[in-house]
Amino acid sequence: MKQLQLNLRQGGTVVAKRCASWFSAFLLVFLTACSSTPEKPKPTELAQFAPQLTVTPVWSAQAGPIASTSTLSVNASRLALVSQNGLLTVLNADSGALVWQVALNTPISAGVGSDGNRFSVITQANELITLTDGKESWRVKLPASSFTAPLVAGGRVFVLTTDRTVLAFDGASGQRLWSQQRAGDALVLKQAGILTSFQDSLIVGLSGRLVAMSPSNGVAKWEALIGSSRGTNEVERLVDLVAGVSRVNQTLCTRAYQTAVSCTDAAKGTNVWTRTASGHVGLSGNDTQVFGTESDGKMITWNRLTGQVVWQSESLRFRGLTAPAFSEGQLLVGDEQGWLHWLDPKNGQTVARVQLDASGVALAPLRFGKNWISVSKNGLVQAYRAE
Repeated sequence: MKQLQLNLRQGGTVVAKRCASWFSAFLLVFLTACSSTPEKPKPTELAQFAPQLTVTPVWSAQAGPIASTSTLSVNASRLALVSQNGLLTVLNADSGALVWQVALNTPISAGVGSDGNRFSVITQANELITLTDGKESWRVKLPASSFTAPLVAGGRVFVLTTDRTVLAFDGASGQRLWSQQRAGDALVLKQAGILTSFQDSLIVGLSGRLVAMSPSNGVAKWEALIGSSRGTNEVERLVDLVAGVSRVNQTLCTRAYQTAVSCTDAAKGTNVWTRTASGHVGLSGNDTQVFGTESDGKMITWNRLTGQVVWQSESLRFRGLTAPAFSEGQLLVGDEQGWLHWLDPKNGQTVARVQLDASGVALAPLRFGKNWISVSKNGLVQAYRAE
């Protein structure tokens, strides 16, 4: 099972790793939670299949080793990503041509967020840095660390930190406009959380709740419970929402880490349905289905209206799957061995497969135009077309 990285807030910051069976942490010290790590299950062997799509490489580029908290951002045909050591790369999403590249020369904690003009990242030194046209515009010190890419929208830069504070900055000057903090558990995931928008609202994951805020002042409009604490110790009681939201019209479907999958009416702030689920990555979907990968590699699809399971597949179990991605009738997921799998969204059967590289697929694939863009852990950025 994939190890969980946690952050402990108590007068300082601690990062610890937990095996599935036990956890121990000491303030300001890095520890491994288990004295011995259970042997990982062997990845399921890839089965033979009859190809139904032809996958063709379109373009490729290099961007440097990618951190697990990095993201792919595309706006106005500008594809942006940042390496774990702070190499910020902006490519033309159509051709893969380099637009500009800047070496920030500092380890990155989260990013990149972009509106196609401004590009924002967060460093491990808790600095929010915003660039325009390949040049630094401003940087500010944050009150805490962050593992969630900034949201750049409406002339502002929004940030979610690990002490569950949401902050808004002026995009041009970096002036802090407002901040709102929500009390929560001491432990938070060392993983990207939810920070997105819906109509005129800022949508944020705070502990196990999905909260809609006014982008002008941070005042909450509504909040919906997605996952509740469970268990008897701090780790088992941990509940956080993970990045990767499936939005169709006014319905937002989200995942609470290892707890639940839920769909919410974002216009009303009410839950449509919630189902128990044991995954740690986000969701994708269409107007009838929600696609998810569980932590053991099982794929589950739920009916978007009712939450009933439509199909399940164990063909990719223990292969370390990314979040799924769905667009224009194609369902795609990557694995830790570097394979990209195109699946039939009706039943989960493999219809195409290609290996990106052996380092593993780092992030959920992204659709732009007719191409799928994927990134390996070694920083190979590759666009494919499947027809």
